[in-house]
Amino acid sequence: MSQNLAAFLYLVSGVLFIMALRGLSHPTTSRKGNLYGMVGMGIAIGTTLLLATPNFGGFLLIVLALAIGGGAGAYIARTIPMTAMPQLVAGFHSLVGFAAVMVAAAALYAPVSFGIGEIGSIHGQALIELALGAAIGAITFTGSVIAFLKLDGRMSGKPILLPYRHFINIGLLVLIVVFLAGLVQTESHFDFWLVLALALILGVLIIVPIGGADMPVVVSMLNSYSGWAAAGIGFTLGNLALIITGALVGSSGAILSYIMCKGMNRSFVSVILGGFGTGNGGAAGTDDSDKTVKQGSAEDAAYLMANASKVVIVPGYGMAVAQAQHALRELADNLKKAGIEVKYAIHPVAGRMPGHMNVLLAEANVPYDEVFELEDINSEFSQADVAYVIGANDVTNPAARDDKASPIYGMPILDVDKAKTCIFVKRSLGSGYAGIDNTLFYKGGTMMLLGDAKKVTEEINRAI
Repeated sequence: MSQNLAAFLYLVSGVLFIMALRGLSHPTTSRKGNLYGMVGMGIAIGTTLLLATPNFGGFLLIVLALAIGGGAGAYIARTIPMTAMPQLVAGFHSLVGFAAVMVAAAALYAPVSFGIGEIGSIHGQALIELALGAAIGAITFTGSVIAFLKLDGRMSGKPILLPYRHFINIGLLVLIVVFLAGLVQTESHFDFWLVLALALILGVLIIVPIGGADMPVVVSMLNSYSGWAAAGIGFTLGNLALIITGALVGSSGAILSYIMCKGMNRSFVSVILGGFGTGNGGAAGTDDSDKTVKQGSAEDAAYLMANASKVVIVPGYGMAVAQAQHALRELADNLKKAGIEVKYAIHPVAGRMPGHMNVLLAEANVPYDEVFELEDINSEFSQADVAYVIGANDVTNPAARDDKASPIYGMPILDVDKAKTCIFVKRSLGSGYAGIDNTLFYKGGTMMLLGDAKKVTEEINRAI
């Protein structure tokens, strides 16, 4: 295959990736966006194979690798539950970072095969590119592994705050730069592996102090890192598709991180510094005398909903854990049959990753035109008879709006407390992922239904 044709096909795949991102920006076009991405990746892989023209043995190894990777991906896609999607994304990010490290190492030890020089005389620019790609990839790898462990519950979601952690991180970063400069000057393999080792350690130390409340930002941040790692390696390989794809993923992940930070009224720097979501369970300005909770039953909730004219449903991670989305849609269908207006309100950081709630509701075939983002639905809570909060906690906490002493003060929330009645379904009165007590539990207009979200919703449905 000629270089000109390959460049054209890579450009086509890049355009398809851009169309994929555009399609994935809305539920109604997400399937088409997914298809664009799949076709674009197929073209990129096919072009790379034809351009490489390996010998028969090399071709068999490539096909075997594609079969193993594709088979594993297909199996995971068919079996993974939607509740485990955030940790799956983190796990996949770690693989992208690991791949960048392996390609960089291969380029260092076999530069002729990559067209970047010979052993002992690799082009200086290529050394910088592969070293940066490897360093970012190593940080992405270990950081994503820690994020996976936290999201999957195999490691505490609470921040692990090491003493002098900021000084340690700065010191590691300085050492990485020093050894990276040494690698460029001397092409020392020892310097390369030192850069990798330090980057692997830095990846762990960056993520362990970040608490569960900031995990949505962490997922999008690691997504951005994986993109920049791929782009760096793309320059080393001279692969236009990798450069385009890496730049798209890196920039879109960075923009998404900014949007998520804005959704939580947190700066990106404060997220990276960590320490939020300590599990203290306390809310400033709330003493024990204020903590009077009104508990109700499924029959009480059914009565309130059946006599309402408008119900706004607020899903959260508790709904995802209980797999209650199908029962919730059935409840909404029954309310609509009775002539009751039903809408869904989604907070930008509800769940454990961006769009988590939208995906779950789409899985239950909830109509897209009934699902609204925070800025579009917040003004309607004051007109709603019932706000049905199912498993959402931090994103409905009035302390973020009313209590200047609260750690989450200033974070935009869903104003569910402005509805005539707020029915709150939760397993217990414990704090949410941010580790902060929710003052909504103790407001006069709130009725708590303690129990499994799916079972409680099914009981309400039967009562209706």
